[in-house]
Amino acid sequence: MWKYYALLSAFFAALTAIFAKVGVRDINSNLATAIRTVMIFIITWGVVFWGHHQHEIHLIERRTWVFLILSGAATGLSWLFYFKALQEGDVARVAPIDKLSVVITLLLAYIFLHEDITPKVLFGALLITVGSILMMLK
Repeated sequence: MWKYYALLSAFFAALTAIFAKVGVRDINSNLATAIRTVMIFIITWGVVFWGHHQHEIHLIERRTWVFLILSGAATGLSWLFYFKALQEGDVARVAPIDKLSVVITLLLAYIFLHEDITPKVLFGALLITVGSILMMLK
């Protein structure tokens, strides 16, 4: 099932790029990110309340809180830079560069989580890197 969720994530990420490019056309990219964040806040808390999971907050351990907060900070910074890049660059070139996060994630997962990198994964990461570099060039 996770593969379907991942494909849906990719689809909605693609829509995000297109919608964001149009959305940042006439306003400050930081303001656009803040508006987007409010929408995400409403949707995600709506899902939590719909599923009656709000009562589970007290079960979250301190270590989990720390890493979720760090993840949120990284996400916020990623979005701020992404929207700024979209405002100044072509979406067809910004989005592939942003996908270098896949390669960086693989490297960080190897270093910090001790996840294996198979030859197939390494080859895929190489293709993503080369493709992103080619799309960066004008």
